[in-house]
Amino acid sequence: MIRTGLLKQGEKLVEKDLCLELGISRTPLREAYRLLSSEGLIDLVAHKGAYVARPSMREIRDMFEVMAILEGTCARLAAERMTDPDFKKVEKLHQRLEKHFEDEDHEKYLDVNHKYHTLIQEMTGNKAFNDVINTLRQKILLYRYRQLYQPDRFEASMNEHRELLNAFRRRDPVQAEELMRRHLMNQCEALRRVYENEFETTDKQVSLGGST
Repeated sequence: MIRTGLLKQGEKLVEKDLCLELGISRTPLREAYRLLSSEGLIDLVAHKGAYVARPSMREIRDMFEVMAILEGTCARLAAERMTDPDFKKVEKLHQRLEKHFEDEDHEKYLDVNHKYHTLIQEMTGNKAFNDVINTLRQKILLYRYRQLYQPDRFEASMNEHRELLNAFRRRDPVQAEELMRRHLMNQCEALRRVYENEFETTDKQVSLGGST
């Protein structure tokens, strides 16, 4: 509900309404709150309740900058260590991305995209990377979802993946790292436009509401 925008940034979560809608009691809902809070998707405010997180663009950019460095390093190590069977796995996922892009199916594209990035991470063979990246990856998934719906971003993402595939095919670690970093920061730039528009709209609504 947060990912699709059904629950808006800054919106207070009403336990009674969510329990009824989801058909659960308050105990599992509060456990979900705890997990969502640890992932940075909601804010738990003492004596006030839970609210959908409204991170600043600076906070979002900070996450993407770190993830760009980490995923770029993963791409470099994967290109260095990738076997022919490994590349076949990457190529197979890429083909699925192409299919979902052709079908204009954002949801399936994003699902395969997550598997693609996770595979590249696993190909490093570095457990420390997995431990560090996995938590941040969960936080960043929401923002990856939202940026893909921006004008021209879907096509740009597919083109970036095509370039990445070619770098992996050549086993070019330097190019793979640079392309992966750029891929992440392009996502961040698309998000910046989303959030600037949303924050501007929300601030205007708050201003108008306060003046009545």
